[in-house]
Amino acid sequence: MASNVSAATRWREALEAWALPPEILAQAPESPWIHPPVLFQIPDVIEDSPSHRRAREVLAPGARVLDVGCGGGIAAFALTPPATSVIGVDHQGEMLEMFRDNARARGVAVETVEGFWPAVANHVDRADVVVSHHVAYNVADIVPFLDALQDHASRRVVLELPDHHPLASLSSAWEHFWGLERPSAPTPEDLMNVLAEMGVVATRESWRGAMRAERDLAQAAHFTRIRLCLAPEREGEVYDFLAAQAPTHERALSTIWWDVEGR
Repeated sequence: MASNVSAATRWREALEAWALPPEILAQAPESPWIHPPVLFQIPDVIEDSPSHRRAREVLAPGARVLDVGCGGGIAAFALTPPATSVIGVDHQGEMLEMFRDNARARGVAVETVEGFWPAVANHVDRADVVVSHHVAYNVADIVPFLDALQDHASRRVVLELPDHHPLASLSSAWEHFWGLERPSAPTPEDLMNVLAEMGVVATRESWRGAMRAERDLAQAAHFTRIRLCLAPEREGEVYDFLAAQAPTHERALSTIWWDVEGR
């Protein structure tokens, strides 16, 4: 029997399944929901990608880019030039500080807005292209998020996300330390279904890119121990577990983009 559940509801329910059991979360010595700024700094030379190319191909010299969930600004600064003006939105002030520093180092005009999208959308100017990389899996109420991205673009919206939830890389660790099985959904195809339900004609491109990770094993063990809700004295166990894993240098990624001219 065909399901009457909407694609947006399926997306929300799939993300809700990633919630940690209350009994694990309650004894965590610190919040596991960390986003270390070191992971979001950008290199001097940003490697090209399908996401950057799809955004760049519709930008004229002097264009403006809006980067939602900007971090240090890889998605935005890959487009300067031809863009000469960038807007960064992020809920972490540390990220916006990095974004502003990176803009100044490149001689790019910059604006920043602190807060969650789309709650702050009314305080953000429109841009030629709106980019949002590695953010969608953090958004359960996805339709208002996508609507606001679209409303702020005069040319194109470009999303980038991994083919599997970013926490999926820890699934084997959750099984090892807690005996906890983690979900596998949602996926980029689920996001495409949401967009189709919204009446948006989007294109998805699949590719492989570098795995973003902590710089050394000790650093990785520290952050992984926090993410796993484990006590500090167990950091050595986490180090040993990570050391025994085969290194992963690449991951499957998707670029999802659509044009919004005439809106």
